[in-house]
Amino acid sequence: MKFANLQEAFSHIESFTNLEKTQQYTVRTYRLDRMFRLLEHFGRPDHSFKSVHVAGSKGKGSTCTLLAYALKELGLTVGLYGSPHVSTYLERFTLAGAFFPESMMLETIHELFDRLQGFSFPEERGYDHPTTFELLTMLAFLLFKKAGCEYAVLETGLGGRLDATNVVSPVLTAITPIELEHTDILGSTIAEIAEEKSGILKEGVPVVIAPQHLEAKRVIQNIADQRNCPQVYLPDILIHCSSHSTLTSNRLKLLWADDTLDELELKMLGSFQGENCAAALVLAEKLGVIRSAEDRRKVIQGTSKAVLPGRMEVIRREPMVVIDGAHTRRSIERVIISYRELFPEGGTIIFGAVSGKDHTHMVEEVLKHFSRVVISTPGTFKPSSPLELYKLFTSTAQVMVTEGELDSPPIILFEPDPIRAVERADQLSFPEEGILVTGSFYMAAEIRDCFVRG
Repeated sequence: MKFANLQEAFSHIESFTNLEKTQQYTVRTYRLDRMFRLLEHFGRPDHSFKSVHVAGSKGKGSTCTLLAYALKELGLTVGLYGSPHVSTYLERFTLAGAFFPESMMLETIHELFDRLQGFSFPEERGYDHPTTFELLTMLAFLLFKKAGCEYAVLETGLGGRLDATNVVSPVLTAITPIELEHTDILGSTIAEIAEEKSGILKEGVPVVIAPQHLEAKRVIQNIADQRNCPQVYLPDILIHCSSHSTLTSNRLKLLWADDTLDELELKMLGSFQGENCAAALVLAEKLGVIRSAEDRRKVIQGTSKAVLPGRMEVIRREPMVVIDGAHTRRSIERVIISYRELFPEGGTIIFGAVSGKDHTHMVEEVLKHFSRVVISTPGTFKPSSPLELYKLFTSTAQVMVTEGELDSPPIILFEPDPIRAVERADQLSFPEEGILVTGSFYMAAEIRDCFVRG
């Protein structure tokens, strides 16, 4: 099977069972024996590099990216695998942020499908063919092996225990902050979700744990104890973390328990990046790659170069448009705090969320801080109901006004077309204010693509 270009190749990969779209969760769809069978068929390419495996509800993409850039600055060849992408599938597998050459990508995809000729799973393993995410994960492993990667930093796609990435034997793992998300799949409580995420912990493999809700912390640490995983809980060693973002940079100060003070300047905006950067630095230290003061300087310099689409990303300067893929209550809250640091006077928000999220609490959080809201469609990749979301915004606003939580009714508009949503937001905004786009990576992607195409 030959493809004329990458668009055609990825369209074919998408034609397989795509659980990112359907999110059907059964024993027959999410099961690691399928991925292990696939890996054996391809000669275990994941054994050619050392893996760092990261799970969590928020911050895992940023933590992975910061770590990959830090390792790259030490002269290491580092593969980075993450999801979802914002504008192109190429974002999912990179050499610490650098895209693979198109010729190498096509060559590897051709090899992937050539070797899949005649391959199928036994009936009892669910679908007889690999899913889209299994194919993407295998493609990442093949690319990293071909590129001679010494390390691969792997972000889980969904959950952890049954995620397709959870077939590696990592040298180090990390759990970023956990929240209620994918409750129809991962569990209805923080503790249940923490247990699913902690499924990436392997016997005797060290784990770095970011700040957590108490119930999540208990679950993660109990599982780590059961599996004899040496653990570092970030708040135990990070005494203070401060952040100050401008429109062009993010200045951090990290004070550690040993009285070390790290001062950094990131391209990645947002106060929440402080903890992500701290976690990345601890991961680099636990890998044993920092052997001198010069190495530490390089690692810090590497984090300063890290960029990641869709995380407090400025996509237009005048008037300012900032996009972020926040999709949980806590992440929405943290993005708004960071946005307010840039625009303390106000602004307009374009909001779109896919189905299955905690819409009620996200809506309340938005209405506490924005009096001008435009509801739009977060693409078609996943199901969404923007009209129902608009109705939820209007009914919630009425209740909040009645109960005195809002001084006056906000302006809430429904514009399903993302391009028109930007135009409506421009009409509502003042020159000194900005526009924040959030609620989903898919909403961020839709608006980002408006400007890329334009």
